[in-house]
Parts: sequence; C-alpha cells; structure tokens
Amino acid sequence: MTAFSATASGKIILFGEHAVVYGQPAIAVPVNIVQARAVVTAAPRSPAGAVHLMAPDVGLDTLLADLPADDPLVLAITLTASQLNIPRLPAMEIRLTSTIPVAAGFGSSAATSIALIRALAAFIGQRLSQAVVSDLAYQVECRHHGNPSGIDNTVITYGRPVYFVRGQPFEPLEPAQPLTLVIGDSGVQSSTGAVVADVRRLHEAQNEQTQAAFQSMGELARQARTLIQAGQVDELGRLMNRNHALLRSLTISSPELDRLVDAALAAGALGAKLSGGGRGGNMIALVTEPSAGAVEKALRSAGAVRTWVTTVNAKCKG
Repeated sequence: MTAFSATASGKIILFGEHAVVYGQPAIAVPVNIVQARAVVTAAPRSPAGAVHLMAPDVGLDTLLADLPADDPLVLAITLTASQLNIPRLPAMEIRLTSTIPVAAGFGSSAATSIALIRALAAFIGQRLSQAVVSDLAYQVECRHHGNPSGIDNTVITYGRPVYFVRGQPFEPLEPAQPLTLVIGDSGVQSSTGAVVADVRRLHEAQNEQTQAAFQSMGELARQARTLIQAGQVDELGRLMNRNHALLRSLTISSPELDRLVDAALAAGALGAKLSGGGRGGNMIALVTEPSAGAVEKALRSAGAVRTWVTTVNAKCKG
C-alpha cells in the first residue's frame, strides 16, 4: 500500500525572539539535524472519514474524531482539508514521529503541522504552495500559542535562513561565511504561549522599559543581518551576548539557561544566548569549528541534557 510522507526540519532563532511579536525584526535558521515526519496511508477497511492518528513518541493512538476540535493535529488536518476543498476525508492512517525536542525552542509544533499538511496534501493528490503551507501552519500556531510571530512556520516551511518582520514579506538571508552553532538543551520544558503572555503583561505594566528593550533587540537583529551577509562572525558573537542580556532583563531567561550560556563563553564560544521562548528549552553558542567540541563538552558538564552541532552554510559561490 502506497505511503505518502513528508518531513519538516526544526529551527532556531539567532536574534529577535519576543521582540518580533512587537514589530521588531528577527533572524532564524533551519536546523536539519532534527526533523518531524508524517506518513499517511489509506485505510480501505475503515469507514469514510475515519482518520486514525498515531504518534508513538507521545503515546498517541486514537481516532481524529475523539480529539477536541482545537487540538493542533485536528486543526492541521481540518484546515488542510478545507484548503483542498475536501468535505469528507477518505479513511486513512497518519503516523507522526519526530526527533525535535518538544517545548525547547526548535519549533516542534510548527514542524509537525507542516509535515502533516504536506503529507496529507500528497495523499489527496494535490500539491500546496509553500506560501499556503506556511499560512495553514500559522493558523494552527495561532490557536496553539495564542499570539505567535509567524517566524517558526516561515523558516521551517521555506527551509532557509530568514530575516523576518511580522506582517511583512520575509527576506531570505545568505551567510557569506558558514556559521557553526552548538545548541544546548537545558532539559526544562517551557510553554512558548505562557512566556509570550507573561511578556505581554510585563509590557503593559512597564511599557517604556520593555519597549526600549524590544527596540534594542531589533537594532541588534538589523546589525546581525549586515554582519552575516558580510561574513563578520566574531562581531556577531558579541551581538548575541548583548541580546541575551536584554532577554534576561525581560525575565525570559532562567538559571539553567544562564549557566549554559556562561559555560559556553568560558569554553571559547564567540557568543551565546537563549533561543526561542525562554525559561527553558535551548540556548545557542556561536563557535569556530575547532572550538565546537570543547563548547559542547562544557555545556554537558554545565547540565545540558542534549547538545547538537549544526552549520548554517554560506551562500554558493559563483
């Protein structure tokens, strides 16, 4: 029996998390070493409309009809069916797997939605444009996270580094030199939606201070775009350190993340900061290739439960 599958990579934010919600630019890159996968197969012995969902990583094995209407998986399927003008889905089985850590700043929920949307469209025999896939995933994120920026669904759908301002067309970003990053997982799960809501309340209570921090982060992202395109990696690390300090001032960091950032810098990283929603999840360290091993070892010694080394490649020459 033919299976239709699709994958979507994780992502990390280099600059601008949280500030992007308030109109400032952000920079994010795909992380291809972690991926979500969706596999859709027909279930001819089941009644029309019966959708059997299996996600062994999270212990899910149920019918779509038994899940609440606002469940992210239900939303991804129903929104895709509506987009494809399919009033009643054929019987099918959907198997979801992922190597992307949940609630860790990798964009796990967006990646799962994107893989599912693509696999379902392929099963139906239609191909959705990247713009439509991104929009559908964003609609799911809105229900799931409350007030997402749109950067997760954008960078994961298009699979390339992007410079992103909410409500504006994204700009592809091409590094002039490869960027080697070590990612450290704090082991602490954190709800992006909850942190975004807390930051919003802080912004309402301390508008001038938070607005100044968001503007400073936006300026760092603008400077970072220029440095990335020019291949000035050393200075980029210093911008990351300043960005982390601003995130700390907004209560977005945590003791675990601060400890990992300090350990990475002590081990020779050019710069380091939390990445994503904060108060848990991941941090990133910009390193040289020779120092990557030492930084990775230092992060594990400082409490990182997992580490990854990834490279954001330079633009093609010639």
